Amino acid sequence: MNVEEIAVDGWRKVVRFKDAGTGLDAIIAVHDATLGPGCGGCRVRPYATVEAALDDVKRLSRGMTFKNALGGIPFGGGKAVIIADPKTQKTPEMMRAFGHAVESLGGLYYTAEDSGVTEHDMEIVHGVTRYVAGIREKDVGGNPSPFTARGVWRGIEAAAKARLARDSLKDVSVAILGVGAVGMALCQLLHDAGAKLVVADINEASVKEAVQRFGASAVSPEDCIGADVDIFSPCALGGSINKDSIERLKAKIVAGAANNQLLTPDMDAALHARGVLYAPDYVINAAGVISVGLEILGTWTEAELTRRIDAIGPRLASIFERSAQTGRPTGAIADEMALEVIANGKKAA
Repeated sequence: MNVEEIAVDGWRKVVRFKDAGTGLDAIIAVHDATLGPGCGGCRVRPYATVEAALDDVKRLSRGMTFKNALGGIPFGGGKAVIIADPKTQKTPEMMRAFGHAVESLGGLYYTAEDSGVTEHDMEIVHGVTRYVAGIREKDVGGNPSPFTARGVWRGIEAAAKARLARDSLKDVSVAILGVGAVGMALCQLLHDAGAKLVVADINEASVKEAVQRFGASAVSPEDCIGADVDIFSPCALGGSINKDSIERLKAKIVAGAANNQLLTPDMDAALHARGVLYAPDYVINAAGVISVGLEILGTWTEAELTRRIDAIGPRLASIFERSAQTGRPTGAIADEMALEVIANGKKAA
């Protein structure tokens, strides 16, 4: 396997792994390890260029630093990307080679599943490295998607109370962009709470399922952000809030499961200026990695995980309150809070 360390200012370690025999072309990035080893999922995606993959893994790993800090787990920010089409190019041999890559870092990075990766893939990875989580064993841990969905649901409840003065989600309208594993589970929770759903996805079968199960209205992915709803919930890939799309946004709240929902940092202030309440993505979608963290620590129980997930709502409420008091964007407030946690970790080290 060819191993190339990439120097990236501000990152603890970024390494590219290429294995001709299995077709593996992966980048593992550890942004910060102040609080502990980097922890974050592995994404398989057919990036157009290596530069695009590097840019994505940098943004994702940095986000994990903040997510883990505010999630209250002793891990730093890490992420991995594999340049491949998950439907046509991903193989067990490729995932096994990725496991060897993870193992070679000696515990600096713990991996788990993300877009394009399944729990079965992680079981293959686990066959060659101990530094993997998100695999259900003896009724512990497992696929983080339903946990992430529950955390987003709790976050949406907090946002609806803060921005809409609603104590419940009954008749609150939510447009969900992306009804994959997390988005579909979120649909179920919102539907059970009485919300009215609008859904969009490039996968027509998923849209059809959501329409049939939850009475949702279907729109195209391009039109989803412009839907006339109370809440826009991006649950697919990142970057849905950008300088081109923000002008079409009608919702009063942005709260979803996707990572890196803001294509550029200035979108935080732009949403705030428009009077849109933004639930910072790495706060609202942290439940999955909290589950993974507890699994790694050996402290996972259903009760403890539920307690931590249900704390996401109050945590967001405190961010919303501080934003209202100071007139500053919610994303900036969340970053500040995360940096405080990391700074305290450095003092304790």
